[in-house]
Amino acid sequence: MVTGYNSNDKVFLAVDCIIFGFDGENLEVLLIQRDFEPEKGKWSLMGGFLKNNETLDDAAARILHNLTGVHDIYMEQLYSFSEVDRDPVARTISTSYYAIINIEKHNEELIENYNAKWFPLSEVPELIFDHNIMLNKAIRRLRRRTSISPIGFELLPEKFTMRQLQNLYEAILDKELDKRNFINKINSMDVLIKLKEKDMTSSTKGSFLFKFDKDKYDEKQTNSFYLKL
Repeated sequence: MVTGYNSNDKVFLAVDCIIFGFDGENLEVLLIQRDFEPEKGKWSLMGGFLKNNETLDDAAARILHNLTGVHDIYMEQLYSFSEVDRDPVARTISTSYYAIINIEKHNEELIENYNAKWFPLSEVPELIFDHNIMLNKAIRRLRRRTSISPIGFELLPEKFTMRQLQNLYEAILDKELDKRNFINKINSMDVLIKLKEKDMTSSTKGSFLFKFDKDKYDEKQTNSFYLKL
């Protein structure tokens, strides 16, 4: 057995997941109430520890699935947090990931089976350890990423109105967008399919529904996609 590492300090490696969703108006984050010490009863991001036989990506996918039941969604490594005193129990480094999911598709399972709760970003409580810092860094990354790739579309239902799409980008960017300018930019990308169906809940005339063109969506993921708003 190789013993050359025995004299070195032992450090735990945690993986924390920031999970974003969109309710049609607000960008929200999924939190759980911690059921063990330290910080029992306080709100937390979803997390766990790396196992010997896992990569970080494997661990993030496992933690996300075990705590939410969700898998095969967009997820990206964010940052590693290594402040010496970030965890009061033991020396622990955390690598964070952020994920984006469709609330309409997963909400019932998450809330009923995993004791999770969605919080609008404006109403996020004080989180344990350095989780608020993780969240703020993830928000900044999400805003950058949605301007250069179509990942934000993962947050919408399969069929959506242009108004819903604009609401999404306004929620992510936290600013109001000019309607005409937004529609022109989206149309110029040629990634939407306009349907004959209408959403009749918004007005008497209704609003046309759209879907993403899967082939063009995949192409935009690998090539150029730039939405400057």
